[in-house]
Amino acid sequence: MAEITLKSLAHSYSPNPTGPEDYAIREMDHVWHKGGAYALLGPSGCGKSTMLNIISGLVRPSDGDILFDGKRVNELSPTERNIAQVFQFPVIYDSMTVYENLAFPLKNAGKSKEQIKKKVAEVAAILELEPVLSKKAKGLTADEKQKISMGRGLVRDDVSAILFDEPLTVIDPQLKWKLRRKLKQIHEQFDLTMVYVTHDQLEASTFADKIAVMYGGVIVQFGTPRELFESPNHTFVGYFIGSPGMNLVEVSRCDGGVCFDDMVVPLSDELLKHIDNKGSKNLKIGIRPEFVNVVDQPADDTYECQVRDVEDLGTYKIIALKLGNQILKVRVDEDHQLNGDVVHVGFPRQWLKLYVDEFLIEEQAE
Repeated sequence: MAEITLKSLAHSYSPNPTGPEDYAIREMDHVWHKGGAYALLGPSGCGKSTMLNIISGLVRPSDGDILFDGKRVNELSPTERNIAQVFQFPVIYDSMTVYENLAFPLKNAGKSKEQIKKKVAEVAAILELEPVLSKKAKGLTADEKQKISMGRGLVRDDVSAILFDEPLTVIDPQLKWKLRRKLKQIHEQFDLTMVYVTHDQLEASTFADKIAVMYGGVIVQFGTPRELFESPNHTFVGYFIGSPGMNLVEVSRCDGGVCFDDMVVPLSDELLKHIDNKGSKNLKIGIRPEFVNVVDQPADDTYECQVRDVEDLGTYKIIALKLGNQILKVRVDEDHQLNGDVVHVGFPRQWLKLYVDEFLIEEQAE
């Protein structure tokens, strides 16, 4: 396993890029630590697969360096980097049996028959491929073929890292959860460095210890699923993570805080000082639907809202409220009763987030 460092990395598919908009990956620095289980999460077109292909050696970056354990590998091929990569669609030999497919990377590495037999049996047991080891790959289901593709990367003990590029795309939805848990089990058992690319936040949270969220060609936050949920570092993370995503409201600076639609939201002196120092007019406040307090009676720190819609999802409800000209989503328990079309909401200080130029501004811990 290797520690993978991206140093001043940037990439453009344009031969003559003239600005940031021409780059699939904008200049960044990042480290994937040895033995970690990571997810690279983001929407289509954000640069996830490009980054994975740069790490593996399928794409050479326009600028910057890729380091494996401190050694520059920009010019090395995927084979020389010793990377195992699993793609969206299975890459296997249909004419071979499952056993032969799993054994192929080990044969190429010059392993003995006994070593091959032992390792193939171990991986086949983990992936539950034992019943089909003697079958030709051609006649297997899509999920069985993808498990073979995964197994071809897992049989090798000496890989620098295993990269997964949305590997469950072709898998039946009922089997996805099982395979995600299986990959997690494999990581824990073998202490492999794994990077898993996906646009699905559930896949990312189930698989990874830490998630790198990509947006517009850069990693806007790298943290645990809990950190991404509770303290989104960028408005996109707030919007993209969670169901529904974070409520985000454009605001302007005013006496005592920030305001929108003639409503004032008080902020601490420290946050107001940050706003004044930044000098930007791109200001937003954000709060997760789960953290909005909904009460029947008004108080000094609440705001009156009109109930516009209630969506009962069985174990909880999503309420759409109109506050000024804004629509807020609020998540409440299934037994929460609404008394009429008017409610009052409060924004607990610890969960109300301030964003300047789309990035989170935090108070310093006392």
